[in-house]
Amino acid sequence: MKIPTTLKHKPVIVSENYEQVDGRYAGNTDAKGLSLGLAQWNDRGKVEISAKVWRYTGEKWSRQSEELPMHRVLDLAVLICRSSLYFQDAYRFPKMYDPENTMIDRIGLQGDAMSVSVCAENPMIDNDIKLFAQALSDDGEMIGERLRVLSSLLKEMGY
Repeated sequence: MKIPTTLKHKPVIVSENYEQVDGRYAGNTDAKGLSLGLAQWNDRGKVEISAKVWRYTGEKWSRQSEELPMHRVLDLAVLICRSSLYFQDAYRFPKMYDPENTMIDRIGLQGDAMSVSVCAENPMIDNDIKLFAQALSDDGEMIGERLRVLSSLLKEMGY
């Protein structure tokens, strides 16, 4: 299925077979494609690149398709990596986190730092963190494959 080119997001680079590789949803997903292109929120004279997940309901392109600025996609990748690293040792804590110190890390970005912490405000955090850790473990092979590809590409780029 071809990603639309007549909408506000203007695709430049596309993956039109994303439904075949969408993790555990592969072959049974409404996420039909990914694109990198010109953002729909561009103002005149100001162009931003965005990433978009294209969803198709079977009848029409969905309003639930998501568009994110490129830096946010990378910020999510950073958050995923730091969280995965955290959960490698989270078993050390009886609750999988320290209720007295929920800060995991501060990652320097743009002269400040992105805070990464356990969400202590979640009233179900003691249960939810265990469910999260189990899901992360269950998806370890799938996530690991993508992280290895990302690592290889980053090395090839000189990072």
